[in-house]
Amino acid sequence: MSASLQEKRPSPEEFILSVASNIAAQPLQNFKPEKLYRFDKDGNQWKERGAGTVKLLKHKVTGEVRIVMRQAKTLKICANHLVLPSMPVQEHAGNDKSCVWHATDFADGDLKDELFCIRFGSVDNCKTFIEKFQEVVDSQSTKEESEDKDASAATGLLDKLSVEEKKTEDVSKEKETEEASKEETLAAKEEKKSEEEPTKSKEK
Repeated sequence: MSASLQEKRPSPEEFILSVASNIAAQPLQNFKPEKLYRFDKDGNQWKERGAGTVKLLKHKVTGEVRIVMRQAKTLKICANHLVLPSMPVQEHAGNDKSCVWHATDFADGDLKDELFCIRFGSVDNCKTFIEKFQEVVDSQSTKEESEDKDASAATGLLDKLSVEEKKTEDVSKEKETEEASKEETLAAKEEKKSEEEPTKSKEK
């Protein structure tokens, strides 16, 4: 990823503030699942995270898409993470109204690897969510490839510029060497001439 994009990328807290003030976040689609769960590795079980509206929000400057979900009653954030190219979503085994995915989430104020599961009220709603999620993943993959190409092109131009500058420096050094050599040759001739003149005077 390019340095300019990293400089523009908002922190999870800044993104939430921009969402609240509607400054930089553009809603792509909202979903109302029944519940969101996270997998508790220590207890080896699913734990309820909350129920509310899941939003896919696109940042107007960076073009990055983030999933944000708040609990319906308390408005507490229960999901807040980027949708990345390396983030597949799939139907939950044995339940066609649910889907699962891995993410590095910031809902609790710290980045944590989570396995999420969302349960919808209908199969159609679940399929729509999966399709939209995958659409965003694909778009981010294309965006990342484009950024890599731009970065490679920029690097190529810098390398070319460096080579051209080096060539210019080499040409300048060659000219300086030639001029110095000419001056030395001229000085040697003058010195030889001055040495010969007294000898000629004596002969006369």
